[in-house]
Amino acid sequence: MVSNDELTGVQALERNHPGLPLRPGKVERREFEYTRHGTLSFILNFEVGTGQVGTVSTGPTRTEEDYVQHIRRTVEADPSVNRWHFIVDNLNIHQSEGLVRYVAEGLDLTEAELGVKGKSGILQSMATRAAFLSQPEHRIVFHYTPKHASWMNQVEIWFSILVRKVIKRGNFTSVDDLVAPH
Repeated sequence: MVSNDELTGVQALERNHPGLPLRPGKVERREFEYTRHGTLSFILNFEVGTGQVGTVSTGPTRTEEDYVQHIRRTVEADPSVNRWHFIVDNLNIHQSEGLVRYVAEGLDLTEAELGVKGKSGILQSMATRAAFLSQPEHRIVFHYTPKHASWMNQVEIWFSILVRKVIKRGNFTSVDDLVAPH
């Protein structure tokens, strides 16, 4: 079971001045001026059973193509897995035409059954695409959190900790510093 989500618009901020020293009974004080060195988007897998971070994709965008490529990389990284289960929220890229086409590879579906996005078949609407993607007999199965409850997804908890303990307090001189271990 893989908990999966995105963290977008992560800014590489370099503080212009060092933080002020701690004083007894006072929280750390930081100067507010910074230089912005760009942003990154992360697509990340969190292995629910082990508590480990799995496949990570980074880039300047979080598009349908980026997401499909991330899922493809995840699945191809371990061909011994018979069935993949992804826990995701209801974001449109988690129910996209490209994702349906990827999951449908190897299935005996005709173009007529797939249909045309917005018009017919499996691709008709987000609801029909989500229903197809969550069919338990597929090799790749998506489980959608209830609307307005994406916080139930374990990766959201991990992202919260990452932002509070690393990104918010970090000093990054480039977007490369955001992905390099410190």
